[in-house]
Amino acid sequence: MPTDAPGHDLPALLSRVALRDRAAFERLYGATCAHLLSVAFRILNNRDRAEEVLQEAFMNVWHSAASYNPVVATPMTWLINIVRNKAIDMLRAGRSERASTVPLDDDTLDAAQDELPQPQQLLATSLAKARIDTCMGTLTASQRQALALAYYRGMVHTEIATSLNAPLGTAKAWVRQGLDKLKECLEARGVSA
Repeated sequence: MPTDAPGHDLPALLSRVALRDRAAFERLYGATCAHLLSVAFRILNNRDRAEEVLQEAFMNVWHSAASYNPVVATPMTWLINIVRNKAIDMLRAGRSERASTVPLDDDTLDAAQDELPQPQQLLATSLAKARIDTCMGTLTASQRQALALAYYRGMVHTEIATSLNAPLGTAKAWVRQGLDKLKECLEARGVSA
């Protein structure tokens, strides 16, 4: 395992990143991304998820580079620990999600079909839909498209990015910011999200 990327002064790059130097951040990424991606891939065994972890890890590096302590670890060790922890968190989240998902039996599905909506329920649903439509109109076109792909087509971030021809981080931001804006708008109109 390399302790430093050859030809790069990682401690200097990290100290420049701590000062929000974008060029240093790009050089740090270029010098370390291949090795860090392989670390994430070895844990997750999935290229898309490994790329997602790498992106989240570098966002963490951008925001916490000032906390790097060269006395505690080499820069590469510090970066590997960030990626490793993010990958393990993703593994755990996936297991937790699968463990909490239960299959529905036929009786449950039949009971749901037997319940016809009452007029008051139909009115409440119509009003809620109108409020949702109004709030969806406050989103940017990109945010609306990303949310539609995520919720109506069941696409994950990487599929949304590919479909919208956008970088993964941008697609994730559209979904996250769109959801935040939608939730805020709906709460202001009395619709529980």
